[in-house]
Amino acid sequence: MKIFNRLATISVASAIVAGTVFGSAQPTYASGGGQASNQNDEVSYMGNTKNPKNVIFLVGDGMGPSYNSAYRYFADNPETKEMDKTAFDDYLVGNQRTNPDDHKENVTDSAAGATAFSSGHKTYNGAIGVDGNKKDTKTVLEQAKENGKSTGLVSTAELTDATPAAYAAHVDDRDKKDEIAKQFYNDKINGQHKVDVLLGGGAEYFGKENGNLTNKFKKDGYDIVKNKSQMQNSNSKQILGLFADNDMPLQIDAPKQNPKLVDMTDTAVNKLKQNDKGFFLMVEGASIDKSGHPNDVTGVMSEMQGFEKAFDHAMQYAKENPDTLVVATADHSTGGLSIAKGKDYVWNPDAIHSMKHSGSYMTKQIASGKDAAKVIKDGYGFDIKQNQIDKINKEAKKLKDLDEDDKKYEDQLQKLQDAVQKPINDKSNTGWTTNGHTGEDVNTYAFGPGSERFRGNIDNTDNAKNIFDFFKNDQSS
Repeated sequence: MKIFNRLATISVASAIVAGTVFGSAQPTYASGGGQASNQNDEVSYMGNTKNPKNVIFLVGDGMGPSYNSAYRYFADNPETKEMDKTAFDDYLVGNQRTNPDDHKENVTDSAAGATAFSSGHKTYNGAIGVDGNKKDTKTVLEQAKENGKSTGLVSTAELTDATPAAYAAHVDDRDKKDEIAKQFYNDKINGQHKVDVLLGGGAEYFGKENGNLTNKFKKDGYDIVKNKSQMQNSNSKQILGLFADNDMPLQIDAPKQNPKLVDMTDTAVNKLKQNDKGFFLMVEGASIDKSGHPNDVTGVMSEMQGFEKAFDHAMQYAKENPDTLVVATADHSTGGLSIAKGKDYVWNPDAIHSMKHSGSYMTKQIASGKDAAKVIKDGYGFDIKQNQIDKINKEAKKLKDLDEDDKKYEDQLQKLQDAVQKPINDKSNTGWTTNGHTGEDVNTYAFGPGSERFRGNIDNTDNAKNIFDFFKNDQSS
């Protein structure tokens, strides 16, 4: 059906009028400033505008509605009277239910949530690409590859972590990370590797202790990269980027040579778009959740900022390529974040802006034996009272007396982190209710052809069901 393939040049004003077709066609906003991004006064539209050829699916892991609201406070320009919008706000189309199919727990983990996203099947917590009977569930990434499209997975976590794993692996337990990595290499569709672009952490699972998978990918034509410069200078259409042994450092703590989520997204899109049949790309802001679990508000805002930039980058690409659908949502919320706590009607993001390191970073430094007073002085942007330093030292001493393999170690590490973060939680007036997940509906953002399918209150499985429908009716394959 080539009738839909056409070239037209449309002004931004015309694009806004066309919002009923493409979702919401308002200008996007740059991170933190709330100012309309007008890099292009005109946008060239080419391609199938009835059914998406390309799908960019972004997951803000743990990004419940309170995270989006808190980030709006954080990103607001204090020099303006009204609160500025974030890049997300003009593309809010609804929300979605997150409950798993688990006979013990009715609040999802990332594995069950990602399997719902990837395959359209509810399953139990811990399941990766399998249903409640532990049978493999076909994923939208696998369908894309069957259609001849290029595919990509990008994450700030280990590539073997729950969300990316659920798109290209099938195991009954998310902790089987060696097996997940092996499936990334061994499982093929039409004689080709399932995933063309793999960017994130988790080098531990691709090395010599797990079959030298990195070398095997290299022999098959993948560029193997370990830092931002190598990634951006890669020439192959296929790439394996491993930027940390395990999870990548938080954006606020990361060394300059590390790529940010937006950098990885840019590289992925530039490689995948070379396929005339289109692509499927999943981008995960994984460390929003990994900061939410220990109630690290500094880390949360750092990672929300990184995720917003990746989202805005995807939106810019979709505006210039109207055969591209962008969807962003969360698998669940984490930590029970509240904007203000106690009886005071105040939340102070300025205190978070002053921070130099995340709570997680400072906790690891102290746990490794570094002097607590120096770590706190280097990491905080305001003075901390001595009695709080004494509390941190007390918790650090208790941790030192435990073996890392002791079951009590993780609990004590969290007590240390609570002590490290108490000053910033108090100064910003941030509240938390849990170190786990919470079960509220999460926001859905969408733009591009087919975005109307994501409006209203939907189930998390509807994401995959919609994308399967798009690929079934794909005119480019």
